Amino acid sequence: MTSVSGLPAFVAEIRGDADLPSDHAGAAVLPLKTCLRLIAQEAVGRLAFLSNGEIVVLPVAFTATGSSVCFRSTVGSKVAAAVDRESVTFEVDHYDQASRSGWSVLLTGIARPVTDEAFLDELEQRGLARWLDTAGGTYWIEIQPHTVTGRAVLPSSAAPPR
Repeated sequence: MTSVSGLPAFVAEIRGDADLPSDHAGAAVLPLKTCLRLIAQEAVGRLAFLSNGEIVVLPVAFTATGSSVCFRSTVGSKVAAAVDRESVTFEVDHYDQASRSGWSVLLTGIARPVTDEAFLDELEQRGLARWLDTAGGTYWIEIQPHTVTGRAVLPSSAAPPR
């Protein structure tokens, strides 16, 4: 989505967070509320976890639920291997090629199956489309993060003051 200024709408949204600090590379460090707002606008993220001694990164369609993210998995899938591990990371990003600007948010926590019936009903009502028709059953996984970090690279005309 483009704003009136011709810049992506997320630039104005991030720029609205006055006095953002910058990291060592000059990227804006995003506050938690901005991170959660940005991920709620996206539909696909990447789940990263360790499986059989190797780092696996897989795309998943997801829905944001406050400070957590939820997605479906197929019973027996590689994603199912991430459940109840010590730690997983979930990454969501957006990039605008025209303005050479973008953002990335990382959530790190534990992935667990959703078992609460009321929460399962709420998730089903969100209408998250399945990517594949699968013969096996699916179930919901929730990542309740213990850390959430975000960075943004903004066009120089929209970069926050240092």
